[in-house]
Amino acid sequence: MLITKPRFQTFAEYLQYEDNSEELYELFNGELVEMPPESGFNYQIANRLFFVFALMLGTDRVRGHGLELETRGEPKNRYPDLTIIREEHIQLLSKRNTILLTMPSPLLVIEVVSPGEIQRERDYIAKRSQYQDCEIPEYWIVDPQTQTILVLELQGNIYTTIGTFNNNDLVKSPLFSQLNLKVSEVFNQVN
Repeated sequence: MLITKPRFQTFAEYLQYEDNSEELYELFNGELVEMPPESGFNYQIANRLFFVFALMLGTDRVRGHGLELETRGEPKNRYPDLTIIREEHIQLLSKRNTILLTMPSPLLVIEVVSPGEIQRERDYIAKRSQYQDCEIPEYWIVDPQTQTILVLELQGNIYTTIGTFNNNDLVKSPLFSQLNLKVSEVFNQVN
């Protein structure tokens, strides 16, 4: 039996697709590309950050890897490791956990860099460009390899570096000034 993969002309067509699986797909040149699972360590890091933000904002405004963002360019969608949404998103996302380009952007997107040069380039260059284009006010790149957190803030239409934090540095967030988080806590370093 020959199984053909569906092709989509538009993101709207893709949104109508159901394959009744739990898989996550990026839409690349009209074709579905299955996303591989995250590493256990990256998942732990994202969970630690989820917990910190959930204590500060409540669980409804913090979304894990299953939140889908429509983006311009290729692929047409991304699944950030962690997203801080606006209050108004809670209702908008009740049926499908997808933020469309026609909706307000989320406040913060966090990516945990996966091992490998292609993945580094994707998080540091491709996603940065796409999130900037979506006008997401703040973007963090959490890098387990260098044990750093790069915080970027959208100023005008360009991301500027707020800081690259490591060790016992407190992470400085323009949007979440009440944040009291040491980098070492994210990577679970005991000092």
